[in-house]
Amino acid sequence: MLETNTDVLIGRQDEIRQLDALLQAAREGRGGALVLRGEPGIGKSALLRRLNEAATGFLVMQASGAEFEMELPFAALHQLLAPVTGRLTALPAPHRRALEIAFGLDTGAPDPFLVGVASLGLLAETVRERPLLCVVDDAQWLDQASAKALAFLARRISAESIALVFAAREPSSLPELDELPSRTLRGLGEAEARALLAAAVRAPLDERVRDRILAEARGNPLALVELPRTAGLAGMAGGFAQPDSVPGVVEQSFRTRLELLPPAARLLVTVAAADPIGDPALLWRAAELLGIDAAAAAQSVPLLELGIRIRFSHPLARSAAYRAAAPEERRRAHEALAAATDPVADPDRRAWHRAQASAGPDEQVAAELEASAARAQERGGVAAAAAFLERSAALTTSPVQRAERILAAVQAKLSVGDFDTAADLLTTLRTDDPSQAARADLLRGRLSFVRRRGDEGPTEHLLRAAARLAATDPAWSGECYLDAIEMGLLLGGLDHVVQAARNAPPSGGPASGAAAVLTGLISLVGDGHQAAGEILRPIVGDAGHEVWARRPSLGFMVAAELWNFDTLHGIATRAVAAGRESGSFHALPIGLAMQATAAAHTGDFGAAMELISEEEAIADATGAAPLVYPRLHLAAIRGRRKDAVELFASVDHRMSLSVQWATAVLGNGLADYPAALKAAKQAVEYGAVGTAGLALPELVEAATRCGESEVAATALASLQERTQAGRQAWGLGVEAYARALVTEDESAYQEAIDLLDDSTLVVYRARAHLLYGEWLRRQGRRRDARSALRLAHEPLSDLGVEAFAERAAGELRATGEQARSRTSKASDQLTMQEVHIARLVADGATSKEVAAKLFLSPRTVDAHLRNIFRKLGLTSRRQLRDLPDIR
Repeated sequence: MLETNTDVLIGRQDEIRQLDALLQAAREGRGGALVLRGEPGIGKSALLRRLNEAATGFLVMQASGAEFEMELPFAALHQLLAPVTGRLTALPAPHRRALEIAFGLDTGAPDPFLVGVASLGLLAETVRERPLLCVVDDAQWLDQASAKALAFLARRISAESIALVFAAREPSSLPELDELPSRTLRGLGEAEARALLAAAVRAPLDERVRDRILAEARGNPLALVELPRTAGLAGMAGGFAQPDSVPGVVEQSFRTRLELLPPAARLLVTVAAADPIGDPALLWRAAELLGIDAAAAAQSVPLLELGIRIRFSHPLARSAAYRAAAPEERRRAHEALAAATDPVADPDRRAWHRAQASAGPDEQVAAELEASAARAQERGGVAAAAAFLERSAALTTSPVQRAERILAAVQAKLSVGDFDTAADLLTTLRTDDPSQAARADLLRGRLSFVRRRGDEGPTEHLLRAAARLAATDPAWSGECYLDAIEMGLLLGGLDHVVQAARNAPPSGGPASGAAAVLTGLISLVGDGHQAAGEILRPIVGDAGHEVWARRPSLGFMVAAELWNFDTLHGIATRAVAAGRESGSFHALPIGLAMQATAAAHTGDFGAAMELISEEEAIADATGAAPLVYPRLHLAAIRGRRKDAVELFASVDHRMSLSVQWATAVLGNGLADYPAALKAAKQAVEYGAVGTAGLALPELVEAATRCGESEVAATALASLQERTQAGRQAWGLGVEAYARALVTEDESAYQEAIDLLDDSTLVVYRARAHLLYGEWLRRQGRRRDARSALRLAHEPLSDLGVEAFAERAAGELRATGEQARSRTSKASDQLTMQEVHIARLVADGATSKEVAAKLFLSPRTVDAHLRNIFRKLGLTSRRQLRDLPDIR
């Protein structure tokens, strides 16, 4: 359409060069992706056609988004991968089944990211024979499941011979593609526009008419071609009405051509526009039901391309045809398509067409849509489920049932991140049922939390839900109050939440589970740790308790507050196991982050880096922000000044409390006690459950070194309150060495070492030896000091706790002994992701297995392995397996 007789796209040479470079890189095994953006008619599709022609030697696979298929999960992905689905048998069984479920070839609920990994594997199998070009036109209309999967692929083909090109209309709301490389097509310059117009209109053209066309087309190539085609020379001479937009001009040109069609042909075009799949057999059946001679009518429709799939000459032609039809004609078209659609093979499209054909409420159609939503949910199509439920609610006559469907639609909209629509739907809810009203408040709380805007905070909605349920469902009311407290711990404002939670109705029996935790946390705020410890200690001592399974973050914080490392570690381990079992990429990263934090406190930095790497891989795959607090804990304890300071400076202000704790630990390790004192004070003053308690021993240490004896004594008293409430060796041991710092009682140092002697918390035991050795040296007992300091330096150095190890080395030198130099570990030279890959390979994992775990292609894993081998001076996997300090 945009080509001259020299077969060159006018004014697009820069774009052509960029696309040619993308193809050449793919030929050389350096895959990449590009998103072509621009207004309708700007030339995106023409560039894609030229790209297909240039892809000599490539297998070209194509898909196109469809406006009416946006609610159908994996529709575009299935279309793209259809040519290579015969290779499914080459994939591991879980990957194969994930794609089969996604494409409707099997039943079950697909894991959306397993679908992404499986798609990558399928392309990797195909690319063994020749390079691939994957082209996705009209990407602004991709269904969400396909958009996520394709964006996932685009970020992971850098080591493959694959080029992936999207064309997306602007403006568009497709966040999945926003982080990919893109190029925005602008309108043609005047000279280029004149050249294209001359190629489109061979007849002589009045200069004034030409100037008017050029002005109204505004450099849009499709407008330059369509305007003279539909208006004719006489119309152009008379001029056109000033359009609102170029797409408006082009759509109007298509509408003008539609108005010239006979009624039967125009209705046939409306049916074709209402059908998203372009199935000729379906179109002919629908036409027959409408009494249209399809074969005859189709002869007079130049806008339709009839083949094995029915396509419009341009996406704007489809939208123009649909919008130009009267509402009654659209309903007739959808009604005929519904009747022509097989209710067994394709019940969801049938239900959708029936819904579009409904002029008013229809309970039967609403029920069909609800059933379609359930099927979509089973296939992982949450976006489709949300759309079905939203339309179902609109067609429902019963107020109670309508409220149920609205609530279900809001839940689904929340799950897919369509927060604005979810909020709008909630405003339509009308119910007198306390349970429904409470569920609405809970959803409002979730919305407020994820949107971080609005007049009320998330906790206010949760508290209102709890109050609504107090009389009718006391147990659920208590659960809501506990959820509000957890939210208060995460967001602040805990005192206000606890004050409201005091109104929680009694459970009607001995407090246990959630009711006991609620009572204990209320007591913690009002009566202090000793009273709360009597209530909480039995439940905190059970890492497998159901209340922590539902609220692992709350359990993690409370366990840290009572210095119970076994439960803290157990909750994290269970959360990871539950996340893996459920396949939840919301729950698993939380568990991984908690487990990484626990590993950092034991000094197992390799495991911590592996867990952080996996969490970050999931975040990258899902488009979420990685959880930063495990990296803060690792950096603080590891004590690499430069790396830690850079990380602390880059962290969002909302993590300032964790940064203050980490700064205090780093400062104490580096013997920068004034900085540690300032940071620890800030962390403690905020009073957050968990973090403030961990900051107290850092405050005691920094304050004593700075001569702030009153500050140290006050911090010690607060620390003792927590550790006595928890009665765990970790807390009691840390409290003992903090007490020794304040009192200079030698027996307290020895008590600390005894309590921590059998603990997995080697870092804390070594710090106890360090403090004791420092005290002994100041007492002039150099021989005893050397013994204690060696017991500190050796594990700190071996683990890589660099700041504290150097502090211990300095103390040893002060006693006259030279500390042995630390031998560099293999993991010191690697990035977190490289450590993760190295550890997996050292445990015997293949490249394919590593790729599946980290959402990478096998070739990308091999590229990382080459870097690992180069850095470590290795040549084989066997040597990596024999390297003891990589694990």
